[in-house]
Amino acid sequence: MASTLQGKSIAILVANGFEQVELTEPRQMLDEAGAATYVVSPADGKVKGWKFTDWGEEVAVDVSLGEARPEHYDALLLPGGVMNPDALRTQPRALELVKAFFDAGKPVAVICHGPWTLIDAGVVRGRRITSWPSLETDLQNAGAHWVDAEVVVDRGLVSSRKPDDIPAFCRKMLEEFAESRHKRATA
Repeated sequence: MASTLQGKSIAILVANGFEQVELTEPRQMLDEAGAATYVVSPADGKVKGWKFTDWGEEVAVDVSLGEARPEHYDALLLPGGVMNPDALRTQPRALELVKAFFDAGKPVAVICHGPWTLIDAGVVRGRRITSWPSLETDLQNAGAHWVDAEVVVDRGLVSSRKPDDIPAFCRKMLEEFAESRHKRATA
């Protein structure tokens, strides 16, 4: 593997209803690159995925949202799904955690509907980003420059539109996570 993440610790923030493939495939790539991955969630014990049109598999929660500390992680992955980011954006602690990664200049990877959480964390203004197409207006209203592209990278923020984009998303995520910190963006 071209980029190694040996010794890197990656938080994967999800609630029930995350799009299963948007967690499992990027996590597998991170694990294969040598990273230690941790599912962080407001759910206790296990969190349930969504598999395109119905409930998917459960994934063990490694760290409760209340116990997660951004300084313990080198990067953040935010899978999409409709229910997942909609639930996370109503959790003040989730928004604080996300914002802390941006404030520290740590890389973040987000896909599909995941940018909803970024909007409520107040971290998209002035950034180029992509997402599931229905979020275009939400992101523009929050001050982001939305583009329709397979993958977009902006100062450590990697974004993609949908599950079909996962191969390109993972390649860029691995590159950005290997680079570590980025200069903090000022709005």
